[in-house]
Amino acid sequence: MSVRREVTIVDMGLGNLRSVARAFERASALVTISADPSMIARASCLVVPGQGAFRDCALAIERGFGDALRESIARGIPYLGICLGMQMLFDSSEEAPNAAGLGVFKGKVVRFAVDSTLKVPHMGWNNVHATHPFMQDGAYYYFVHSYHCVPADRSLVAATVDYGGEVCAAIAKDNLFACQFHPEKSQDAGAHLIESFLNGPAWS
Repeated sequence: MSVRREVTIVDMGLGNLRSVARAFERASALVTISADPSMIARASCLVVPGQGAFRDCALAIERGFGDALRESIARGIPYLGICLGMQMLFDSSEEAPNAAGLGVFKGKVVRFAVDSTLKVPHMGWNNVHATHPFMQDGAYYYFVHSYHCVPADRSLVAATVDYGGEVCAAIAKDNLFACQFHPEKSQDAGAHLIESFLNGPAWS
């Protein structure tokens, strides 16, 4: 059973908040949704979900969210990024070439190459090869994305998925874990990830 943790879900105007909140509430977390950068900077745990365009995310970063998120990550609080919440950790995205991400990690976000065999967006269930204890190796997780992260440091990669080749599905370092798939939509495997995050070593 999950320890009852206080979790702040970051509202950057990128949608998908209530389903994420419900998933954490099912795991016994005490959930607050906040669009206040000052509250985000003081939070004890951050969950950053997101759907939509990278440019909208970059604009939110410029409105004060960027400094708050970088400060929180730097002071070592647990951070879970979901979908766009993962992509924003890198420098840039081909989706919006002149827009800047958080730059927490070196790397970029690139579009899937379109060919006759590969449907874009990558949407639906796919099994994932995972090396991180938050995840179940070989389990199926739910994806919806047209762009994927390419970290400059391959040691960040915590999970991969085969979609036109090996694609980064999750990254992890110290207090930070982020995934391209949606754990809140991934049934038992997603619930396992959320509970593992809530009880993970970053809380100690």
